Amino acid sequence: MSNLKTQPTQESVVDFLANLPPKQQADCQQILQIMQNITQQPPVMWGKSIVGFGQYQYEYKSRHTGIWFWAGFSPRKQNLTIYLMTGFDQAEHLLQQLGKHTIGTSCLYIKKMADVNLLILTQLIAESVEKLKKQYPNS
Repeated sequence: MSNLKTQPTQESVVDFLANLPPKQQADCQQILQIMQNITQQPPVMWGKSIVGFGQYQYEYKSRHTGIWFWAGFSPRKQNLTIYLMTGFDQAEHLLQQLGKHTIGTSCLYIKKMADVNLLILTQLIAESVEKLKKQYPNS
């Protein structure tokens, strides 16, 4: 298995979030609750700044393997980054209804939770987690 730089740690999610500015802290508490409800997994720190839920072991065609989380988030200076590992290829209909956001390959960037439709965000996260569970049923 490959040694990725970002690994699960024993660091406290509560302490990490408590050290954020109040508005960012409130947004993170909201996304934490959504992800915990969907995954039914406790939050775990991955590296120094990512909160992840659940985990799966993957293997690429190149034989590269590793573990990663089903869903996660990281409060950054510019945005709240939400990690949805299945990407957004089949989510255009939901993204159009989401509100203010930008996307990367597997990252959804929002400035604040008030900018997005929470029901649509919840659906995006739930669909992504469900796809991963089907793709990696032994995780």
